[in-house]
Amino acid sequence: MKNKFVKLQKYLSELNEQGICLAFSGGIDSTLLLYLCKGLNTTAVTFKSVFQTDEEIHATKDLCKVYGVPQKIIEYYPLDNPIIKNNPKDRCYHCKKLFFSKLKDFAGKKIVIDGTNADDLKTYRPGIKALKELKILSPLAEFGITKEEIREFAKISGIKIYDKPSTPCLATRFPYGTELNETVLNIAKKGEEIIKDYGFNNCRFRIHKDIARIEIPLKDLEEFHKCRTDLIQVLKKETNLKYITLDLEGLRNGSMDI
Repeated sequence: MKNKFVKLQKYLSELNEQGICLAFSGGIDSTLLLYLCKGLNTTAVTFKSVFQTDEEIHATKDLCKVYGVPQKIIEYYPLDNPIIKNNPKDRCYHCKKLFFSKLKDFAGKKIVIDGTNADDLKTYRPGIKALKELKILSPLAEFGITKEEIREFAKISGIKIYDKPSTPCLATRFPYGTELNETVLNIAKKGEEIIKDYGFNNCRFRIHKDIARIEIPLKDLEEFHKCRTDLIQVLKKETNLKYITLDLEGLRNGSMDI
């Protein structure tokens, strides 16, 4: 693992002459790149839209301040795109094509990189096609660095969010083919805020029409049942959904891809 990161650091240094634009979401993958790019000619670019929470955007600002990397926040409204709004199975492709095109326009002659890792190449990630079309570089994937190695190296390096759960965009809370709008996205966001207030920070509030499906790690199921009655009442009141369910398979990435 150490050898991979030595090569990665050398690679980033070689890009420095032309300048680097890092697509920065605040997740552990792009945060590790932010850490490695500190002191280089780097600008972190964060996209703000209805698919992200204000909490996520604030977190990116704090991290850029910690590592002394200048940040540019670009706002966009993906629901103006009818394809993205209708949430097709390849929604991620169209969304990444949209905002990485904007990022390339902003970057000019600088090299654009993102935090795609080696594990991402093994799962259903239609957005990767857009990255390849736009010639976005993914150094973590290029050097075969996995999520586990990223977390381990981040911990060794003193990055406080080394164990931060993944936070995919809010569109992933809905089945493909569900028409997306700010109202339903805010319901998903509100549901997760409530669940987190009860101490379950790693969760998904998936919405299937008038049914909510809560995903939390299997280890938390017993604790969840202790507050189940109260939590359901609050969720029903705040989201107006008829049915609140708990997924007994637990939290898992990509459950909407089944």
